[in-house]
Amino acid sequence: MRARELAWSVALATSLTVPAALAAPAAAHPPAPGAAPGACDPFRTTPVYRGKVPSPKQVLGIELGERAVTAAESDRYLETVAAKSERVVSGTLATSAQGRPLKYAIIGKPRLLTKAGLAKVRAEAALLRDPRTPDGIAKALTRTGVPILWVAGNIHGNEPSGTDAALRVLRDLGDRTDCAASNVLNNALVVLLPTQNPDGREAGIRQNAYGFDMNRDWFARTQPETDGKISMLNQYPPALFIDAHEMGGDSYFFPPNADPIYHETPEEAVGWINDVYSPSVAAEFGRQGVDFFNRDVYDLFYQGYGDSVPTTGFNAAGMTYEKGGGSPYPDKVREQYIAQWASLSAGAANRHKILTEWRKMTVDAYKQGKAGHLEPNQIYNPPNAIDRPVPDHKVRHYFLRADDKAKADEAQTIVRRLQRMGVTVHRLVRPLTVKDFKPYGRPVARTTLPKGTYWIPMAQGQKHWIQAMLNEDSYTPFPYFYDVTAWSLPLLGNVPGGSSGADLRPAAVPLPTQPAVRVPRPGKKPKIGVLALSATSSSARESVGWLRHRLDREWRLPYTLLNPADVAAGKLAGAEVLLVPNGPAGTAYDQLGDAGRTALRQWTQGGGRYIGWQGGTELAARLGLTTTSLSEPTSDVPGTLFRVTVDKSSPLARDVGPAVWQFYSYDLIMKQPDPAKVAVAYPAVTSPDWFVSGFERGAAELGGTAAVVDEPVGEGRAVLFGGEPNFRAFTDGTAELLVNAILGPDPSARVSGLAKAAPSQEAARRAAALPRAESPIRVSVKAADAARTEALLRSVGATWTERRSGDAVRYVIDNPQGLPVDHHPFAGRLASLIRRSGITPIAVTLP
Repeated sequence: MRARELAWSVALATSLTVPAALAAPAAAHPPAPGAAPGACDPFRTTPVYRGKVPSPKQVLGIELGERAVTAAESDRYLETVAAKSERVVSGTLATSAQGRPLKYAIIGKPRLLTKAGLAKVRAEAALLRDPRTPDGIAKALTRTGVPILWVAGNIHGNEPSGTDAALRVLRDLGDRTDCAASNVLNNALVVLLPTQNPDGREAGIRQNAYGFDMNRDWFARTQPETDGKISMLNQYPPALFIDAHEMGGDSYFFPPNADPIYHETPEEAVGWINDVYSPSVAAEFGRQGVDFFNRDVYDLFYQGYGDSVPTTGFNAAGMTYEKGGGSPYPDKVREQYIAQWASLSAGAANRHKILTEWRKMTVDAYKQGKAGHLEPNQIYNPPNAIDRPVPDHKVRHYFLRADDKAKADEAQTIVRRLQRMGVTVHRLVRPLTVKDFKPYGRPVARTTLPKGTYWIPMAQGQKHWIQAMLNEDSYTPFPYFYDVTAWSLPLLGNVPGGSSGADLRPAAVPLPTQPAVRVPRPGKKPKIGVLALSATSSSARESVGWLRHRLDREWRLPYTLLNPADVAAGKLAGAEVLLVPNGPAGTAYDQLGDAGRTALRQWTQGGGRYIGWQGGTELAARLGLTTTSLSEPTSDVPGTLFRVTVDKSSPLARDVGPAVWQFYSYDLIMKQPDPAKVAVAYPAVTSPDWFVSGFERGAAELGGTAAVVDEPVGEGRAVLFGGEPNFRAFTDGTAELLVNAILGPDPSARVSGLAKAAPSQEAARRAAALPRAESPIRVSVKAADAARTEALLRSVGATWTERRSGDAVRYVIDNPQGLPVDHHPFAGRLASLIRRSGITPIAVTLP
């Protein structure tokens, strides 16, 4: 440690010195009435209320659990408790798209809730998270400090019970005087965020008002609700984060989690999850006869969840709690309350252990980063076996190139995202020659990085998060997928860069936190229509919502939202560009009717620009607007990034470069007979350009096929994407292709040689025959396991389409209501049922 850093740490620690009565942990209170002799049981202690805080009945007219409170009622009760109790302060951390506040409460000893007291808690947490803090100071803070324990509910708007339970916790901590409440207050600071999605709660839908599943938005922070929450998490970094959900059935899930678990998940945090919090919940559920399960459904892999991001990004115990929605509402709230109260009590009871290990994780991460050591993959639930080990090579540094002005905004966005999670980013002040530079998806080569390159050393307390965000591959350890398998920020943004394991000493300066990028789109703005293929489909709601977010908040392009009936009624007239996101193409084709189908064909052939993706592409094929043939994939690719090559003569290529990373997840395969109409293509598998980040089995079938086609249709034009170019509004690289499709010129016939031929009716016939299911479940096994797999599927009442390819049998299982796995009657049990049947799956992908 440099002398200046040491002096800073000592000075800050000295400035935080407080009287012993405040600094030392409080002595345990005498047992309350009803407590066991010599102990204070969190549940068998009789609650004793002061009466300063009014009951929910007095404020809302109902007891918590009688029915779901509204978002406004939740806010009203939270503010009432904060006004009446000196143990509670409140605030607003964000405002939703529809203008609703996200209210939080901070609960603790009154002296900690003063302005100075809260500043002290924040400063002490920062010292413990800084590996430069001297050991003596850190040890003192672990003896005198308090862990910060978070409880959050209702990230999915149609899963309300966690909110009501959190309000019950708020009342108890704000007013009770018995030892069970006092032990939490004396040994922790609690942050409650009763509802993370007030717009979704009021609408009774899973997503927020822009169609985002915000339990997938944690690293990208595209939504203000998510961004405000993580900003506050950085102020009050959690040692525990409870994310309260609901699911199908009537049981209760809490960790331990299913495999796979991301390899950079710190072991001490996994230990807290499995050995501190989970046993406390299990013990109380067992005593009260609550049915529960674990290890079967929810993983800790994708780095965008409300459990994985607190764990990897903050060294917290990220805890997903799921209560079956089939139970009566009072039971749901009661069981959510039990899980929350048991967890807070366990965290308080293990105060010193948690703070000591919280500090240790930061120091260990720094040491790992300095040594260039990546943590290996592990299996937590035998007899599962590791499918892909983490390569045994050193990674001490990441670099992002900044010499391509066209990628400046995307590079700045990545840097800002890193910095806002506590990562220090430097910029080279002189060129740096790196002998073992590993560009993303390319072989190691001696490289001289220019001045201005961004440098992110791994020797930081946030080493786990750096690897999670800048990795070349996620190294999926086990072929079970609850969500996507690739999310590297440089690949998503199409920003060149790479890594090195060498012991380097670059000449560089640290960067201040970069501002958010807001670049106005130049030129004339066309009249845009957005066609939603369905009003009820979850996939349509999300794809349209992700697009509306971009158009409204980032690109600032006005548009008119249309449905099939609007097109049939002639409301497409006047539009110059029609954007058709994902959704059920067959349903939309039927709803358009003869009038709507004729109108769409005539509008495109008369000069309109039809831009579609996924279901929108399938609809174009059904309408005869393309010569591209579509077919079902036979591979297993559950959510993966592929490098694809871009035709530099295409207007879509502007500011993109020769390649971009395409997100692909069981999308239709596009084959275009005229190479001049292929704007973006998957390279041949034998090409050095072929590279896959994430899980794939059988993806060679994509080699040489089209990723984007661009062809004339009469006097108009069809630009069709096979995959989602704007997945969750964070695939910034392919989103640039979409912008160019909207705003760019038509291809030059002289350059591209495109002929204005009539679209093939054969392509329309093939598209009409596609058996597309909404949000299917997919299970792939070896042929030898087919009979057992079919027997298992029949036992749960599944219906499916079977496809065979070589030695693999793939089952596409119907999901007619498009239910997500956590609300599906049997999807969540498939992984454990497959394991118990002795089947070794190739892949299991859940909706």
